[in-house]
Amino acid sequence: MEKRRPKNKEIISAKNIGLYFGSFNPIHTGHLAIAKYLLKNSGLDEIWFVVSPQSPFKKESSLLDDDFRFNMVQLAIKNFKRMRACNIEFTLPKPSYTIDTLSALQERFLKNIFSLIIGSDNLELFHKWKDYNKIIDNYKIFVYPRRGFDGGKLKTHSSVCMINAPLYDISSTWIREIIKSGKDVKGYMPERVLSYIEKMGFYK
Repeated sequence: MEKRRPKNKEIISAKNIGLYFGSFNPIHTGHLAIAKYLLKNSGLDEIWFVVSPQSPFKKESSLLDDDFRFNMVQLAIKNFKRMRACNIEFTLPKPSYTIDTLSALQERFLKNIFSLIIGSDNLELFHKWKDYNKIIDNYKIFVYPRRGFDGGKLKTHSSVCMINAPLYDISSTWIREIIKSGKDVKGYMPERVLSYIEKMGFYK
């Protein structure tokens, strides 16, 4: 007699997840271009945009509330099945430290293999991160180029993968300044995000 599979037993395969941390204030086409490049060239199965919460110790008037920025990321990636918005840091103690976020994600998603996605400017400062040695010894780090930064001493570490992605000279700061000046930013962010910003009157 053929044995039946037990019900309610889900078979979950491991996924390679790239974690793209940022305030995304707002998310723009440069962020998406880097994510698409990595999905095509790195072997990652998915990329999660981890939206960082506002630090209670450093108030920045131009930083929108957490939920608004999270909503914009969701709107931006709506048509990309292999991208996901992640708000796990909203529930963690503040200030947020990457090592704590990684631990929380690993505990919640046991099967997944997580990697970091950062810019070469952040890699040069990576030694200042909390428990940076634990991160770099246990997680792969994909590093995309930022003009004027070569990655520093850690770029030759065995866990670091310097990717040959195109340079995107666009930043959220520049986007906010353009919006405030009343100029057109169409083409620099997904239309859904731009419509949301205009509807809510952000960055004016």
